[in-house]
Amino acid sequence: MPLRYEILPEIGLVYIRYWGLATLQETAEAFLAYAQDPLFRPGQNHLIDLSRIDDYERNFPDLIKLQAAKADFIMTEGHRSLTVYYAPTRIGYAMALSIIRSWEGLNGVVPILTQDEGEALALLGVKETQFADLPMKDA
Repeated sequence: MPLRYEILPEIGLVYIRYWGLATLQETAEAFLAYAQDPLFRPGQNHLIDLSRIDDYERNFPDLIKLQAAKADFIMTEGHRSLTVYYAPTRIGYAMALSIIRSWEGLNGVVPILTQDEGEALALLGVKETQFADLPMKDA
């Protein structure tokens, strides 16, 4: 699967890294695993790292369906989360814009796009200034 998530409970953050070809099916599978993870908590902020993707699946209707399902799950808990998309490349930026557009009209997620690693972390309110400094088990 060309994505991996890690929940960092000590800083209240979920770090998700995509690489290669990003697909909706694998995104849905990863979200299901995250939702069932014992470290999952409603309202966790998310950092989505799109710096290593080569391409992504362009199926906007299915993306809208996936986001609606995710929003339903988030909203059942009555929480909102900040999601920062780090997209320093042309292809990552295009993917992030598509995802952000898919959140329009849905509650539960506040999406922000940045091309700067330090800014992404600052927006999330963490003290680290580089992803490499985050307290991750797997880098």
